[in-house]
This record gives sequence, structure tokens and C-alpha cells, in this order.
Amino acid sequence: MSTPTRAETAAAHGKRHWEVVVVGGGAAGLGAALVLARARRSVLVVDSGQPRNTPADGVHGYLGREGTSPRDLLAIGRAEVTGYGGEVVAGEVAAAQRLDDGRFRLLLADGSTVTAQRLLVTTGLVDELPPVPGLQQRWGRDVLHCPYCHGWEVRDRAVGVLATGPLAVHQALLWRQWSGDITLLQHTAPDFPAGEQERLAARGIRVVPGEVVGLEVDADRLTGVRLADGTAVAVQALAVATRMVARAGLLTGLGLATTPQEVDGHVIGEYLATDATGRTEVPGVWAAGNVTALNEQVIGAAAAGARAAAMINADLVEEEVRRAVDARGAAA
Repeated sequence: MSTPTRAETAAAHGKRHWEVVVVGGGAAGLGAALVLARARRSVLVVDSGQPRNTPADGVHGYLGREGTSPRDLLAIGRAEVTGYGGEVVAGEVAAAQRLDDGRFRLLLADGSTVTAQRLLVTTGLVDELPPVPGLQQRWGRDVLHCPYCHGWEVRDRAVGVLATGPLAVHQALLWRQWSGDITLLQHTAPDFPAGEQERLAARGIRVVPGEVVGLEVDADRLTGVRLADGTAVAVQALAVATRMVARAGLLTGLGLATTPQEVDGHVIGEYLATDATGRTEVPGVWAAGNVTALNEQVIGAAAAGARAAAMINADLVEEEVRRAVDARGAAA
């Protein structure tokens, strides 16, 4: 199933008000929409068609869907959501505002608007790569970030780890589980403490000083990295820690902003803060997936979406009960 066309989007927007609008049609958004549609809620998913894992060949660690391509997984999810009466449309939400009656009005990039009683944001995040030429072109192929997502596919190969922050040693030691040939490229990181060097040496991980300024590629395969002094270091895969920034700009009008996530005083990204159920500080607004949990894998994002959906439905039920009780009292 492909992303809906503009014509299909316009047709769906003939309905202007929904009980729940889900912004973002990845695993979290579709997982939530499925739960809500099965709960007989009117639900609209607005999807910009820019999933984080597009470059990857397959989704891994997802029980029952191991190795499924990201595109196929989303197509399956859309079909399941629409099969229960949910709507999925192509579009981008530019801004959100709360109306006087408590509902939310969403302005789409094409100028159209929809309203909702509840809002669930599952817009994911953007990976900001280190400024090394060539990384973006090979991102998700042989320039990687998560060993649980990609480690098996590069097992026993020569893997380089680009040091860009305080987690570099941890990252190298973790990748050692998948290969005995790990090189920690010091790049722009300061010298590692003696204790950390001992840990690396004990696991047979070599440290190569020098800034990485480019990649070596042959026949569309990564063969190494090039240092500033011209030295080439042979690697077949390169692990890179990105700066992960939640896509949450649409919530500015509601007074919600991202929070820096720090590790040892170093900011590794920005996330949207929620409680354990996905509820934000703004009543009626929930978030799930990578927008709120930067390291969440696809299966975890889908589960987070499902949890948030159940809480949204419960919240709507409570509101409906309050209204029914008030109506009953008024009629007495």
C-alpha cells in the first residue's frame, strides 16, 4: 500500500473533526491508530512520509516481522488501520493550537485544517550526523548507529567506531559483541583515560588517533576512512553516534518544547518530555516513539504508540462519562 495521494488526502479532509489526530505515520503512529480504530474511535493519521529508517534494508528485532523492509512494514500497518475504519493521509502538520472549547486545530502545510479532541504526536526524530563528507550518502547502509538494528548484518567485518562524544568507548565495547575486528577512531575526541584504554585493549580494540576527513568507497562499498594526514584505515562498516533531535516544532503554539538529553554533561539530543503513558504537560496531548524516547527501536515505538492510544481512549471515556453525568443531572 502506497502513501495516499493528494486526491485521497483531500477526500479524507472532507471530514474536518476527529476524536484523535495522530501526527506521524511510523510504527508508533500506526500502532496507536490501530488500537484507537479498534476502540471505535474516529482517528486520522497525518503522515509526512519521512520515516527515520528509510535507508535501512530491513526492520530488525521486530518479532513476527524480522527483516521486513521499512516501506513494507508501513504499508502493512496502513492497511490494518484503514481496515478498521481509520484514515491515513499524506501531509505535514505545520502548527497546532488549542481552541476555546478545548479541542485542537491543526494547520497542514497545504493550508487545510482539521480539529481533534485529542492529539498524539509520533513524528520521530532527525539524526544529525557529524560533519564528515560522505556519511549522509551511506547512512543506513554501511554507516550505522545501532548494533541491535544492524550488528548482525555486519558481523565479523572490520567495523570502525567514530568517536564523537562521551559514549565512544561504550559504543566500541558494545560493537565488539558482533565482531572481533573493531577500531575506535579517535577523530575529534580527547584522549581516553588510562582505565578506558585498558578496557579497550583487553577486548582487542585498537585506537587510531587522527581526525577522519572522508570515506574510502569502492564499487559502492565502504572500504575505509581517510584521516587528515592522508592515512587510510581499512573498515567495512562505520558506527556513528548521531545527535538525535525530536521533530516537535509543530507544538510550539501549544507551549511545548523539547528538552536536552545529556550524558556526562554532553548533549546527545533533544526529546519531548512525557510521563510513562506518553502524556505531555498539555492536557489532551500525548507523544510516543522516538520523539519522546531517542533510543527507541521500531518494536518499542509501536508498543509505546499502543500504550498511549489506550490511555487516550480511557481519557475520552472519562470525559464522556462526566458529560453524561452532567446531562443526567441537568435533566433531573
